[in-house]
Amino acid sequence: MIGRRRLLAGALGLAAPSVIAGGASAAAPRRLALLNLHTGERLAATYFEAGRYLPDALSAIDRVLRDHRTGAVHPIDPGLLDLVASLSETLGGQGAVQVISGYRSPASNAALHARSSGVATRSLHMQGMAMDIRVPGVDLGHVRKAALALGRGGVGYYPQSDFVHVDVGRVRQW
Repeated sequence: MIGRRRLLAGALGLAAPSVIAGGASAAAPRRLALLNLHTGERLAATYFEAGRYLPDALSAIDRVLRDHRTGAVHPIDPGLLDLVASLSETLGGQGAVQVISGYRSPASNAALHARSSGVATRSLHMQGMAMDIRVPGVDLGHVRKAALALGRGGVGYYPQSDFVHVDVGRVRQW
């Protein structure tokens, strides 16, 4: 049920009070530590502070999550960063979130799709809306369960390949 304050804030176009995982205020700083497993690049950044996303931090994250096959950089959806940050905070992993795949160019995605039916032709990776990840020190099944519990998008479970896919598309699982 929607509270009167949230309904009124939405009707007036104001930011409704909300929380992110861990009970933190929506305006609290958001941080993310990432390790791109293909390039070896690491980044620990505060990407949201004082109620706004920080363009320099977002650009740095975009660069780390670029298509490692082509070098193409694409904006990563801030909602995806929020999802991964919430997941990392909830799970209390040991170290940076390990990224197997962030952004994928259409050419890279087509090449991967040609080799595997498990790669969607219209993958959300091509829109900067998906990541394939591991959380160090956390069992992969637990990462999957926590991602499903957040209910913020798609969750794919790939235990043989040792990663969980998370995205900010419609809520679904496979």
